[in-house]
Amino acid sequence: MKIYDISQEVFGCAVFPGDPNPVRVRKLSIDNGDICNLTKFSMCAHNGTHVDAPFHFCNDGKTIDQVSLERFIGRAYVAAHEGEVTEADAKKILEKAKECDAEAAKRILVKGKAVMTAEAAKVFAAEGILLYGNESQTVGPEDAPKEVHLIMLGAEIVLLEGIRLADVSEGTYLLHAAPLNLGGADGAPCRATLTEI
Repeated sequence: MKIYDISQEVFGCAVFPGDPNPVRVRKLSIDNGDICNLTKFSMCAHNGTHVDAPFHFCNDGKTIDQVSLERFIGRAYVAAHEGEVTEADAKKILEKAKECDAEAAKRILVKGKAVMTAEAAKVFAAEGILLYGNESQTVGPEDAPKEVHLIMLGAEIVLLEGIRLADVSEGTYLLHAAPLNLGGADGAPCRATLTEI
């Protein structure tokens, strides 16, 4: 059984422009005579590999602790794509995913430097997928992410952003991307993995 860690290391992770960088502070150190090593840290809920809850862009949407774990854990389909994901591309990705594994087609992960368009977001929203993941720190265009987020999160599709799929081939895997249980938060970091099945 092969397990792929598709998460970024937090303290060296990519950060969306304008978001605070993660900070680590060693509060206690055995080398300094303390009883143990103890780390304090601060970070944005959207640093590194993380998930967006609907509340991120929808003020009446679910917070991360209100989102069912079934969205983050289950069969998923990895599709390779570069550039804009158009309406036609979204339909092709879904078609390939369904041919491979109908259950996996509910969780789509896109490998490559892909940017979701609003037209593609509408295809995924109409399909009712549970989760969409991408390697970028945001699912839409970096300079204008709002429209795509509103479409996807408005359809209660959770977004798994900042994943790393360089070592993963196209196909079906078991995804585990449960977020930290941050009550009332708009998103949360996660340790995302894919397991060969």
